[in-house]
Amino acid sequence: MEILDGIRDAVVAGDALETKELCQRAIEEGCSASQILEEGLIAGMNVIGPRFKNNEVFVPEVLIAARAMHSGMDVIKTLIVSSDVKEKGTIVIGTVKGDLHDIGKNLVVIMLEGSGYKVIDLGVDLAAEKFVEAVEQYQPQIVGLSALLTTTMGQMKNTVDTLRTLKLKPKIMVGGAPVSQEFCDQIGADAYAADAASAVEIANALIASD
Repeated sequence: MEILDGIRDAVVAGDALETKELCQRAIEEGCSASQILEEGLIAGMNVIGPRFKNNEVFVPEVLIAARAMHSGMDVIKTLIVSSDVKEKGTIVIGTVKGDLHDIGKNLVVIMLEGSGYKVIDLGVDLAAEKFVEAVEQYQPQIVGLSALLTTTMGQMKNTVDTLRTLKLKPKIMVGGAPVSQEFCDQIGADAYAADAASAVEIANALIASD
C-alpha cells in the first residue's frame, strides 16, 4: 500500500512528524497495527540497518531514523496492545560490571527494536546477578552482554558462567570493541556481534535455531 511505503520512506528520512502523521492516516484508512509496524516502521529500519553496516549512513542517521520509528510506535502502541501483533522474541541486554559505556549497546537496542524484538535494556555496570534477575523476570530467548574495556572482559566471562547455571537457558550474544569471535568461543557464549547491524542478523539466527 502506498501509505505504508510512505511510512517506510519517512522513517528512512528520519522525519518523525511525517511518520507520526502517516501512521495516524494509515489507521484511519483501515490498516492494522501489524501492517503499519511490519510494512512501514520495521521496513524503514530494515533499509537503515544494511546501509549502516555498509557505512552508507552513520550513527546520527540511525538515531534520527529510530526517533521517527518511535514516533510512529507511539501512535500504534494502544492498537498493538489490543491486537495480536507478535514480537519476534524478548532480548535482555546490558553492559557488564565495571563498564559504563553504552553508545554501542544503545545502537544495538535501537536496531533490535527496529527489527521487531522486545528489548529490555538493563543499563550499564551490571553484576552477573542483575542479568540473572532479568532472565528470571522476563524469560528472554537471548541475553546480550556488552563490554568496551579490556579490563571488564573478565566480568563478561563471569556473567556467562553464572547464566549457564540457570534452569532457563537463553542464548548469549556478546559484543563490544575488545570482544572477538575467539573470545566469544573461549568464554562459552553462543554468538558474537561485531556491530549493531550484525546483532539483528545474529539474533534472528539464534531465534531460528531454537
